[in-house]
Amino acid sequence: MNEEESMKRRKNLCFQGAALLLIAITVLLAPGAGAQSKYKTLHRFKGGKDAEGAYASLIFDQKGNLYGTEAGGGNQNNGTVFKLTPNADGSWTESVLYTFCSLSHCADGAFPTASLIFDGTGNLYGTAYAGGANGLGTVFKLAPNAHGSWTESVLHTFTGGTDGGFPWASLIFDQMGNLYGTTYGGADDLGTVFKLTPNADGSWTESVLHNFTGGADGANPYASLIFDQAGNLYGTTSEGGDGSSCPYQHCGVVFELMPNGNGTWTESVLHRFKGGEDGGFPYAGLIFDQAGNLYGTTEVGGNRVCLDGCGVVFELTRQDDGSWAESLPYSFSDRDGRYPLAGLISDTAGNLYGTTNLGGDRSLCGGTGCGVVFKLVPNSNGKWTETVLHRFLDRPGAGPYAGLIFDASGNLYGTTVGDVNSTHGSVFEITP
Repeated sequence: MNEEESMKRRKNLCFQGAALLLIAITVLLAPGAGAQSKYKTLHRFKGGKDAEGAYASLIFDQKGNLYGTEAGGGNQNNGTVFKLTPNADGSWTESVLYTFCSLSHCADGAFPTASLIFDGTGNLYGTAYAGGANGLGTVFKLAPNAHGSWTESVLHTFTGGTDGGFPWASLIFDQMGNLYGTTYGGADDLGTVFKLTPNADGSWTESVLHNFTGGADGANPYASLIFDQAGNLYGTTSEGGDGSSCPYQHCGVVFELMPNGNGTWTESVLHRFKGGEDGGFPYAGLIFDQAGNLYGTTEVGGNRVCLDGCGVVFELTRQDDGSWAESLPYSFSDRDGRYPLAGLISDTAGNLYGTTNLGGDRSLCGGTGCGVVFKLVPNSNGKWTETVLHRFLDRPGAGPYAGLIFDASGNLYGTTVGDVNSTHGSVFEITP
């Protein structure tokens, strides 16, 4: 990938994703060389009315069923919400819960790229990147019916103004039942952080917590948010920050939003990426460890084996003066992974797990590698050791965009994208 292509990839990832949503994007995976983990494909999407374009992570319900979104496929090729049910023989059965663009002019939404969340009564909530009355995306709810069908309702339709537009990321709840999320666009195409508050009549009211300016405060968030115990929000933006030190453009920031007593929120920037060794262009959200440190990934930066760096895993640690210091648990080197687009998860021992979109065996997938699933283990000397749990070995099984989830037994589940010609996405399981 040359420099011009790399810049174009980052600048247009959101819209590039929207184009791919219309095309077949799949996953067909083979065990990675040297890995001790066991890999299994649970479902391969067929395209068409089935689904295609797995950009989002999965979630479990209490019965062990998996739920996710596909950005393409369905009756109108505008995406679906699906469910995978495990069978006694180890196979899984897919059912499509909802097909988008079922209403006039796609008022219900189109191209869902984010994972889903449940409320306490079993309703599903998510975002659609496009569609809605203005074509700029929606927040939706799916409520289960007694006979097994699901009913969709639109909680908010974005206008593209100060309220935002093109929501790429998933939502989170607070303890009061309010929803929080980000939009890539809106507010002069620089993105927003928003809140949706439920009303007594069943409607929802949107309020904007922050409009990004594209300068030092960041711009164009792809990632979802997390709370700390005090009710502050944390997230990343893919661009914005310190343009003078980034070799391509503004390389993104990590930010915090603190609620004020009058209902407003104040943003502070915890770290501005420089695009060099410290990383650049964080597309994924953050996680906390038990000590309150933040971890995330950036698409580029770090090891210069790749033209613009192969990407990093970063850690931010709060200092006594309230500032945050960055360290790099790991910098990718291509064969061990390249371009991590997804966030991380951790186990109870503090090990980190994630995916990279490219890298692995560079002889495959046009010389870029087809991506990997990795594990990072902390050492007593403060360094981390990476293990490649799975190295994707063919183009149909290439390019995981989404992160991983655990089941109760510690098995990993995820999705990948695949090629754009003959395959349409799949769901996989890895037993470490």
